[in-house]
Amino acid sequence: MATKFSEITAAEMRSAMIDSQLRTNDVTDPAVVGAMAAVPREAHVPAAFASVAYMDRAIALGGGRALNAPLVTGRMLVAAAIRPGMRVLLVGSATGYTAALLAQLGAEVHAVEEQEELIAAAKATIATDRIRWIGGPLTAGAPDAAPFDRIIVEGAVETLPDTLVSQLAEGGRLVAARREGTVTRLVDGVKVGGTIALRSFADMDVAPLPGFAAPAGFRF
Repeated sequence: MATKFSEITAAEMRSAMIDSQLRTNDVTDPAVVGAMAAVPREAHVPAAFASVAYMDRAIALGGGRALNAPLVTGRMLVAAAIRPGMRVLLVGSATGYTAALLAQLGAEVHAVEEQEELIAAAKATIATDRIRWIGGPLTAGAPDAAPFDRIIVEGAVETLPDTLVSQLAEGGRLVAARREGTVTRLVDGVKVGGTIALRSFADMDVAPLPGFAAPAGFRF
């Protein structure tokens, strides 16, 4: 998604984002900070929103989808503890910003997205063989490529399907955002004995993902 910003202006905005939003809110992992300093966030939003690409807020992408605020992305990446060579399933990759960050961190990324126009935008922006783009239902994941060392669900969900849990390797970590009524909490957990016990580590305003609504009376 093209913008009218110069590279100098974008670099200044990224620097301000890191200093004022990330470092002051527990995003201090050098690898994550370095990746977020290198990847142009403005390239992953509609041109009309390029001037606010680095503000502490979600940005609408159309079709009921949004790019999460930088702090949400940073906190999730820190919790995921990505290391080079890890195989990562990214659920809800949208325009590819987080996929690009994961690739920058050295991961092998399997990015699932169900909206074709978002996949097209991501492919037009990112050129790397570290990312495999997968079109299909978000809740399905990528069973043909499982198991994964990490699963990141890039949005707020009310349920976590067994189909995704089954794709995480034993000892692997899952990071997501859990909706609890009007509150959304970032959660993570390690798969042990085939199950994941999720813990909350931050309350955040996270963009919802379609297809993960809970049936009436369900509790996460």
